[in-house]
Amino acid sequence: QVNLLESGGGSVQPGGSLVLSCEYSGFLPSDYYMGWFRQYAGQEREDEGCAAMRSDGDTAYADSAGSRFTISQSKADNTLSLQIVGLKPEDTAMYYCAVGYGWVRHILLSSNYKYWGQGTQVTVSS
Repeated sequence: QVNLLESGGGSVQPGGSLVLSCEYSGFLPSDYYMGWFRQYAGQEREDEGCAAMRSDGDTAYADSAGSRFTISQSKADNTLSLQIVGLKPEDTAMYYCAVGYGWVRHILLSSNYKYWGQGTQVTVSS
């Protein structure tokens, strides 16, 4: 069992930046991977994540994320982070972190993930 707790969301003006954090606890297999996913208001959570990272540090980003998203992990603090710069109104969403394990080809696919946090809301508006 892995528990995940997101934080760092809030209201930001366009062009601003945020760092979302996901504190994880519990047992992580050596072949884990972690990711961030978005859910827009009134829609289901997206099948493709914004960013993901394997336990060996390999990262993957959605094309839509461009260079504005950076995923990182602090193993010392048991924290997964997502930095977003140049925020746009279309980034407004609930952001979830998730954990999966075992070999999968596509770590951005939500169906590959087993554990999910409760989400943190990001609102971008002027």
